[in-house]
Amino acid sequence: MGRCCFYTAGTLSLLLLVTSVTLLVARVFQKAVDQSIEKKIVLRNGTEAFDSWEKPPLPVYTQFYFFNVTNPEEILRGETPRVEEVGPYTYRELRNKANIQFGDNGTTISAVSNKAYVFERDQSVGDPKIDLIRTLNIPVLTVIEWSQVRFLREIIEAMLKAYQQKLFVTHTVDELLWGYKDEILSLIHVFRPDISPYFGLFYEKNGTNDGDYVFLTGEDSYLNFTKIVEWNGKTSLDWWITDKCNMINGTDGDSFHPLITKDEVLYVFPSDFCRSVYITFSDYESVQGLPAFRYKVPAEILANTSDNAGFCIPEGNCLGSGVLNVSICKNGAPIIMSFPHFYQADERFVSAIEGMHPNKEDHETFVDINPLTGIILKAAKRFQINIYVKKLDDFVETGDIRTMVFPVMYLNEVSPETEGATGVFRLRKNPL
Repeated sequence: MGRCCFYTAGTLSLLLLVTSVTLLVARVFQKAVDQSIEKKIVLRNGTEAFDSWEKPPLPVYTQFYFFNVTNPEEILRGETPRVEEVGPYTYRELRNKANIQFGDNGTTISAVSNKAYVFERDQSVGDPKIDLIRTLNIPVLTVIEWSQVRFLREIIEAMLKAYQQKLFVTHTVDELLWGYKDEILSLIHVFRPDISPYFGLFYEKNGTNDGDYVFLTGEDSYLNFTKIVEWNGKTSLDWWITDKCNMINGTDGDSFHPLITKDEVLYVFPSDFCRSVYITFSDYESVQGLPAFRYKVPAEILANTSDNAGFCIPEGNCLGSGVLNVSICKNGAPIIMSFPHFYQADERFVSAIEGMHPNKEDHETFVDINPLTGIILKAAKRFQINIYVKKLDDFVETGDIRTMVFPVMYLNEVSPETEGATGVFRLRKNPL
C-alpha cells in the first residue's frame, strides 16, 4: 500500500514537472517568436512587410450595385419610391504605394496609395457601358443645395428653368461611376472654373490616389505599424464639430500591427467615409486552415448617440441612427453614407423605400485578421451612397417628393480567401 502510494505520488510529481517544463519552454519559445515578429514586421527596405505593404498581395474586387428607380412620376406626386437592385458590376482593384520616402530615423514613411479599376465581365451582370440606370439627378440636387447661398438662388433658378432639368435621369453604369459631362455643371463652370463640368460618383478616382499619407513604420514600436500620422498635410480633419471627431486614427485598413489580442479595438481611417472608424472583435474564424480574428464595424459607429453628436452637420441636426451626412466633405453635394440597404439603421429609413432588404450576411463590414502577424486573410468593406431629398417650393423639379434619404448605390469591396495572403502569412510566421 505504501509503495503504491509512493509510486502514484512520484508519477504525479513527474507529470507536473514535465508539464511545467513544457509550458515554460512553450512560453519561452512563443516569447522568442513574438520578439522576432516585432523586429521583422517593420516598414524597412528589403523586408517582407515592406514589400507586401508597397504591393499588397491580397486581391481586391469592388462590386457596385445600383438602385434603379421604377416609379419616378409617382415619387414626384409624394408616393413611396420603388427601387430594384441591379448588380454586381465587378472591378478588379490594382493597388500600390508610390512616391515613397522615408523620414528621419526611419520611424515615418510618406506615400500615396494608387488605385485603378479593371472591369471583370465574367463576374458582372452586364456591360456598364450599355446598361442603363434611372436615378436621382445628383448634379441638380447639388446645385439646389448651393442655391441656399442667397446671391446664387436667382441665377440657379433661371438655369434650371432654361435647361428644363428633371429630378430623375437615366445614364449608363459607366457614366454614373466614372463621369459624364453635365450641362448645368458645364454652365456653372464658365463662371466658376474650379467647379468641374463633369459628374460621377467615382469621377477622377480611377487610376488616381486619395491623397498624401505619412505613416509610422513600426520601427519605434510594433503597435505603431502603418499607423497614419498625416493625411494631405494635416494631422487632423477640420470638417466636424469636435476635436475627437476630427481625429485621424489607426491605419488605412490595408494592414494592421502584429500580435493582436481580441480585447483590442482597432482603428481605421477610410478617407471616402470622411472620418475614422473603429472595429471590434466578433468571432474566431479559420481561413484556409489559418487562425483569424473576425473584426466588425459595430452599430455604434453610426448610432444616434452623444459620442457621435460631433458628426451632426449643421450642429444638432442629427438624421438618426445608421446614416452619416458627409456633404461637408463632398463639395456640398447632399450625400448621406450608410451601410447597404440601411443595415443597422433606424427602421424608418428602410420602410421609406420599397426594395430595401437589409441583412447581416450581405451587408455587414468585416475583416478577418491573423492575430500573430496582423495580415488580412479575408475582408468585405460595404457602404452605401444616398442622397438627402425634400420638396422645395422654389424649385418645381422637386415636385411633391417626400423628405427622405434616397439610396443611389452601394459597393462591396471584397478580399476573398486566396493563396497569396496565406503565403505571406507563412513567410511572416516563420521568422526564426
